[in-house]
Formats: sequence, C-alpha cells, structure tokens
Amino acid sequence: MKAEKYLKKTIFYLILTLAALAAVVPLFWMVSTSLKAREAIHTIPIRWIPKEPSLDAYKAIFSLTNINFGRAIINSFYVSIMLTIIPLFTSAMAAFAFAKIEFKGREKLFSLFLMTMMIPATVTMIPNFIILRTMGLLGSYSALILPAICNAFAIFFIRQNMIVIDNAYLEAAIMDGASLFRVFIQVALPLSKPVLFTMGLFNFMGAWNNFLWPLIVLTDRKKWTLQLGLGNMGTQFGNYQHYLMAGALISIIPIVIVYIFTQRYVEEGLAVGGLKG
Repeated sequence: MKAEKYLKKTIFYLILTLAALAAVVPLFWMVSTSLKAREAIHTIPIRWIPKEPSLDAYKAIFSLTNINFGRAIINSFYVSIMLTIIPLFTSAMAAFAFAKIEFKGREKLFSLFLMTMMIPATVTMIPNFIILRTMGLLGSYSALILPAICNAFAIFFIRQNMIVIDNAYLEAAIMDGASLFRVFIQVALPLSKPVLFTMGLFNFMGAWNNFLWPLIVLTDRKKWTLQLGLGNMGTQFGNYQHYLMAGALISIIPIVIVYIFTQRYVEEGLAVGGLKG
C-alpha cells in the first residue's frame, strides 16, 4: 500500500514538473532570444544562454521610426486602466441591484443578461462598428470603452458574491440614514473586495491583450496600443526575432506586476464569486 501510494505521488509530481517545464521553457527561450544579437539567433546548436548578452534589441524597438513603442505602451496603460475601472464599477452596480434590490422582473432580466454570454463576441462586432460609426466615435478610445461598459460575465461573477452578503449590514446602514448609493459604496463594495480584485485582474488582462477590436476601430497610429505595435512589428521584422521577443517580453511585465499585487485576493475571489449563489 505504501509503495503504491508513493508511486502515485511520484507520478503526480512528475506530471506537475513536466507541465511547469512546458510553461517555463518558452518564457526562458523568449528572454534568451531577446538578449542575443541577430547572428546568434540561428546558431546551431541552440544556445540557451547567450555568450554575449546584449540589450540592443530593447534599445532598437524604442527607436523605430514607424512605430512609437513608448507611446504605444502609454496608450495600452490608459486603455487598460479605463477598461478595468469603468466596467468593474458599472458591473458592480448592476450586480448589487440584481442581488439586493427587489423589483419586478428582476430574475427574468438577469436571465436575459446571462443569455448574452452565449453570444460570441465576433457576432456583435459588426453592429457595434456600425453604431460607433454612426455616432462618429471611430478612431477614438471611446470606441474601445463604450462596448465594454456592460459585461454580463462580470455582473454574474460579482452578483454571486453580493447575493450572500448578510442583509443585516445593509439594513443597519439604511437605519443610520445612509442612502442606497452610500450603502453600495461603503458596505457592499468593501465586503466584495476579493471578487472585485479578481474581476479587475480579468478585465486588465483582457484589455491589455486585446488586439482585434483595437485593430478595427483605431485608425490613427498615434493611438495604437502595444498589441497593435507588436502585430505591426511581426509583419515588418519577421526575421528579427530578438526584436519581437523583446517587445513580447515587455508586454508581459505589466500583467505579471498586476497579478503579484492581486494574487492574494484571486483565489478567494474565484471561490466566492464562482460557487456561491
């Protein structure tokens, strides 16, 4: 019995090790390639550790004439922050209404919201494009933010947490003279902190990595996000893999930093927001 238990544990850890290597090796290769000169990239056998590490690729991508890499990073931060905060706040308000405010047709309306989750995002691109063109918003960041204000998944995810908040807290605040909005801000939101941080991480990752929709609506190169800049680099500098790897590595760093700051809430938020209700 002990031998069988030991064997199962060994196989389990072996599988985990292989999975970890499958995730780490491409990242290590990316870092290694970004520190190589162009001549060393195609060297056979492959040199995983560069003999002469260089930051020339990082310097080169920030000095490109057709792509303002630094501005693209700033644009991505602006868009990602807006697409994190605004949809998170509006979704939390809607989730609070569906969870704690009784009104006629509440459950049917919530079911309708859930049904929209079954519609692929690509199906709504053409209607959204036509609406934004009619409103004269194409080419602006508003074209990225407005379609994301209503997020059915975020509403569902946050509602699952708010629905289990004890009504006694809300009733006590109302008895003390707090308005409904103040109850939402000072009671419901603090009690939903883990799920809000988790959803915020999801929003930031989705906005930072978004490529197709910004490609459709942003026509001005000065407003391009980092992903559009990397996509353009891929077509123009396909043989300069160290440029591409340096740019891709830079694009990963903000997500890693955001995750480090939110990781202590993510596990709790996934458990609370996804399972209760």
